[in-house]
Order: sequence, then structure tokens, then C-alpha cells
Amino acid sequence: MYLTRPFRFFSSLFRFSTLMAILPLCFCLGTAPVRGDSPKSIRVATFNTSLNRRNEGDLLEHMKLGSHPQIRYIAETIQRVRPDILLINEFDYDAKHESLKLFQEKYLGVDQRAEKAIQYRYSYTASVNTGVPSGLDLDGNGSTGPADAFGFGYFPGQYGMAILSKYPIQDSKIRTFQKFLWQDMPKAQLPLKSDGSGYYSKEVLGKFRLSSKSHWDVPIEIGDKVLHFLTCHPTPPVFDGPEDRNGCRNADEIRFFADYISPARSKYIYDDKKQSGGLATGAQFVIAGDMNADPHDGESRESPIGQLLKHDRVNASTPKSLGAVEQTKKQAGINAEHHGDPAEDTADFNDYKVGNLRLDYVLPSDGFKIVKQGVFWPTENEPAERLVHVSDHRLVWVDLQWKEAK
Repeated sequence: MYLTRPFRFFSSLFRFSTLMAILPLCFCLGTAPVRGDSPKSIRVATFNTSLNRRNEGDLLEHMKLGSHPQIRYIAETIQRVRPDILLINEFDYDAKHESLKLFQEKYLGVDQRAEKAIQYRYSYTASVNTGVPSGLDLDGNGSTGPADAFGFGYFPGQYGMAILSKYPIQDSKIRTFQKFLWQDMPKAQLPLKSDGSGYYSKEVLGKFRLSSKSHWDVPIEIGDKVLHFLTCHPTPPVFDGPEDRNGCRNADEIRFFADYISPARSKYIYDDKKQSGGLATGAQFVIAGDMNADPHDGESRESPIGQLLKHDRVNASTPKSLGAVEQTKKQAGINAEHHGDPAEDTADFNDYKVGNLRLDYVLPSDGFKIVKQGVFWPTENEPAERLVHVSDHRLVWVDLQWKEAK
């Protein structure tokens, strides 16, 4: 989510009508876990699907249909790319997890046009901070509303996250950081007023959670190895004032994982079960998500994504597409003023205020070799181009191989 243009798909095919976070869920579909030797390569992907709705329960009703146009196109995109492990951003969370189950059964589990159904035996979803009332006036406008939730949202679970995996998830070892307080991060970039005083009061900071959605460490068994899937969706660094409160939060949400994978810097971290510390030394990981931060353009604070791209434990990948280049030339506008390589863009926004940006990342650790990578953004002369307009983001994927131990 950033400043977006109306989806061309919605205007041409249909209109949306104006359209509680509880315990996490890890469930499997199918038979017992398949274990054995590690595969030659694995495909890991992230996709902000824009499967969010204005009203609680709307997504579930659309899932029940089994024929909703946007959801079918999302499913077809996933079936085309066929990732082994997938993070979905902006997927509304419901307390009984019905939407995720129906998405697999009625959409991914059914052939979409020429694409074959795809099955994920293992899934994970959990509550997020979006739409959860804080009871505080966080935006300082004298009243409470969606912007005063722990993460912007009209109901608990809006803009949620979900993980799909063909490999077993170690559900007993999952760590979530939904309730970690922003003020507990050393040298946190807490916003300031023009006079240099703190923007938030002590009362607010005593309850203010760092994560606008959540941060997850989900261990996945791949043969005899374990991949830690580190996922998040930081707030966009916009929709605020001169104090840049969302820009500050975005930078520190990204920093959280940079610290988490750094043993010397992670001692302050605690999870929702009060277990302290970060990722174990030598553990291999993939960081994935819509980070709402471009390395060169947009309104981020001093390129916070560089905290990950330049981290000595990250094997920074740079997926590209021809479709992104084509659209930058065609749409022009503010895109002509951007400094980054347009081939790296993963999101398509308003051409006059924001432009196209690189916001979505799949970043493996140094224990992996990148075999192949890409952004699903077909050019206009490709039949699959019809699929890209269902979301303002594109699916990003990376094929990985485990490096041989030295």
C-alpha cells in the first residue's frame, strides 16, 4: 500500500462495492510431511496481492464464490510462477482462517485457464496489528479512527499476511514480534516535533508497537536443512506530516530484521512469548515482503532498505523485468525523475506523485546461491499482461540453491 492509481482491471471488468485477531494458525493440507534430501533448488516469492477489502468479512465472501475475477487472476499468477514458498501481503486475516483455506481450495487448487492447480500442504497465518485499536490518539487529531490503530486499518486483520509452503513448517518454533514496543529498540528513530521534543508522549510510547502488521520468523524444513522465512510489511513512509512519523517507523521496521540477523545487535529483541534474542548464528534465512522502501526513489528516510541490501549476511538479489521498463517509458510523469533502474521496479503507482518503485524483496542469506530471479511483470504484447492489473504490486521470485559447506 502506497499512493496508488485506481486498478485498470477493476474499471474494465467489475467494481468493488464499498466494500479478531486471535491465535496464530499453522495447518497442512494433504498427507504427512515429505522429508528427505534437500531439493536442487527452491523458488521463494513474495506477492502483495491487494486482497484487502474495506469491510470485515468481504474477502471471505469473495473467497466463497470461487469465481471472483480478481482472486482468480491472483491465483493464475501464482500458478504461472509456481513458487515453493510464498509470502502473501495484504491478505485480510479472519479469526477462523477461512479465507486462506478457501483461497487454496477454490482458487489455487483449481486450474485457472491454461495454468494447472497448485497445492501447498503447509500454511501459516496469524494476527497482525492493522486495525487493532490502540485506545490512543496516535495521529494527534483529537479523535480516534483507523489511523489510531496499532497499524492503519478499518478492522483487525485488514492488510494481513499469509505464508504458503510446499515444505513442512516447524510451527512450534515460529516466533512472532507483533507486540514488540518501538521504544525498546535502541536508538529508535522516534519522530520529533519542530521544537525537538518527542512527537509521542510517554503514555503513547509505553503502548506503541513497532510493527505496523507483524514480524515473523517461520522455520521451514527443506530436506535436512532449515530455512528461516523472515517476513514483514512495514508501513508506507507517507500519510503523515513534517514529523515524518511513518517514515521513521518504516525505517525502524526494516532495521528490526537487520538487527535480528546480527547477533551482536539483537540482544534487545523479544518475541510475543517473551523469548529474547535474534536469529542463531549461522542460521540461514530469506527475508521477504513489501518493505515500502525503494533504494533510490520515493519518500523513505535515507534509503532504509540499504540496512538489508548492504548487510554482510544478505546475498542481495536484484530481480528485474521488461514490463517495468516498458511502463516507465509509457507512463512517464515523475518516473522520468527517478534515479533507480526502472527494470528493478516492483510496484506501479500514481505517475504524478509517486511513480513506479522497487518495494518488494526476496533477500536470501549468504548460505544460498541465487540461480535465477525475476519480477512477474509481462510486457503489453504478452498475453499474461492482463494479469498484472489486479494489484499495484508484482510478484517477485528467486530460485535458490544451498551452498556447499566449506
